[in-house]
Amino acid sequence: MSEPSYTSLPTSHLPGSVPAVITEERASTMQQDPEANMQIFPPNSGGGGRGYQTLTSPSDENGPPPGTNWNGAFSVSSYAQYFNVDTDDVVNRLTSSLYPTGDFFRKIEANPDLYGLIWISTTLVFVIASFGNCATYLMSRKTDSSISWSFDVSYFQVSAMAVYGYAFIVPLGFYLLLQYFGSRVGLVQFWCMWGYSLFIFIISSLLLVIPVDFLRWTITLITGVASAAFVGLNLKSHVELNDLTIVLVAACVLQFALAIFIKSWFFH
Repeated sequence: MSEPSYTSLPTSHLPGSVPAVITEERASTMQQDPEANMQIFPPNSGGGGRGYQTLTSPSDENGPPPGTNWNGAFSVSSYAQYFNVDTDDVVNRLTSSLYPTGDFFRKIEANPDLYGLIWISTTLVFVIASFGNCATYLMSRKTDSSISWSFDVSYFQVSAMAVYGYAFIVPLGFYLLLQYFGSRVGLVQFWCMWGYSLFIFIISSLLLVIPVDFLRWTITLITGVASAAFVGLNLKSHVELNDLTIVLVAACVLQFALAIFIKSWFFH
């Protein structure tokens, strides 16, 4: 007498059982297009998919396109890639900002950073505010030692608004302008370049403490010309437009105007 076989018993209704076959309809819903699920932020030409990524569910097929999802823009982790630089990278970029050769965008093309923008801007705020007070003290003692002097805290407020506003708004303005004219440029690359262009102002602010007005104006003019040349040459080599005259002149004038403003307001 043969033993009964249990292999033909249905098991799909039993608790804990796993179906052996997945229907084609259900399998198709598990497949997603990776290109449709990637969103790049901030705008970066040639970034190669840099930015945060958002995954969509099958129920979102009829919803808004991925380009309108801005949830990752408010996540700190989304910007971690733009601070992925070491000391050698920062030193190399700081050195390049002092020697305007027009190849800065090529050096940061693979890894533009926002570390330099924030670090240099914050340092410049405290340097021009503190050394500006020291400069006014030395000038007051030079002219009349009997005049009372007090530390002007408003220097920090003015320097913060001026430096942060310039470092973030000016590159954004040029980015939008060049986008309007059809040039493919990257916002992060612009922020990076303009941020490092401010490094020379830190050095000049240290020298502006010298209580000699003629020497101060000489340092200011050299700083303005050097920073304007750095921005102008790099824009000329990076931006793909037939006529850049107006853009280059505007960028150079703004850099030079910043040097004049720092001298006139904090080291008068």
